[in-house]
Amino acid sequence: MTTVISSRINRSYLFAPGHDAKLLHRVFTVGADAVILDLEDGVPEDAKDRAREMVAAAVKEHAALVRVNPPRTDECAADLGAVVPHAAAIRIPKCESADDVLWVAARAGGLPLVPAIETARGVLAAQEISRVPGVAHLSIGGLDLLRDLYAGDGALPMLYVRSHIVVVSRAAGLPPPVDSVYPLIDDDAGLRAEAEFVRSLGFGAKSAIHPRQIPILHEAFAPSARDLEWARRVLVAFEAAGRGATRLPDGEFVDMPVARRAQRLLEIAGRQWR
Repeated sequence: MTTVISSRINRSYLFAPGHDAKLLHRVFTVGADAVILDLEDGVPEDAKDRAREMVAAAVKEHAALVRVNPPRTDECAADLGAVVPHAAAIRIPKCESADDVLWVAARAGGLPLVPAIETARGVLAAQEISRVPGVAHLSIGGLDLLRDLYAGDGALPMLYVRSHIVVVSRAAGLPPPVDSVYPLIDDDAGLRAEAEFVRSLGFGAKSAIHPRQIPILHEAFAPSARDLEWARRVLVAFEAAGRGATRLPDGEFVDMPVARRAQRLLEIAGRQWR
């Protein structure tokens, strides 16, 4: 089953191009926590109208986000006219200002909005973007961002941006942001390493471009059995100490912030799809 924007916590967001009938059907059957039907970069210019019609039909039957074309364009206005109100949420690409979000919001009929930070201007405006009413969470479009920054591959060029988006999201009271796709479909080890790295920074999920990536993302973003056992031990000890500072048998110090982290792990495990 696939969710989109709800009380559950998604670990994976699987893209499917809106003009491909085979993929539009298959994307809902491969186990992703959420699906993003694409009307932007994944669709050739001469297939935009067809994709719009196909996605509009698909979201009447299946819960999905829709990635529209960039805000303040005729293509985006046409996209929104076709998929509202049946889409579950709107992903806004190339988002560079609060006004970009407001422009979409005025045409989105109250749907949750997911701005994608994909340019240097978007990075600098992320704080104001995050505070626009209706924003559900932030996401990163890493491939476009690397191109815009003239940056190289690897974790280091994106470290500042990723950490910035995590801090901005937290300060705005939003859920953890969603990381960009990993483009090397057959590189399982690379995908796992990147997913575990961004989770350590504070991301809650990652986008995907192929079904084979989904199980790896679900493992990477789910608390491990070891994490959950630690969380239970922390909370038992904390309660036994009257919700005051204490130590675990191995000497680890426990106080309110540690207990809150443990409680958060258990909440995540309880709210994620299995």
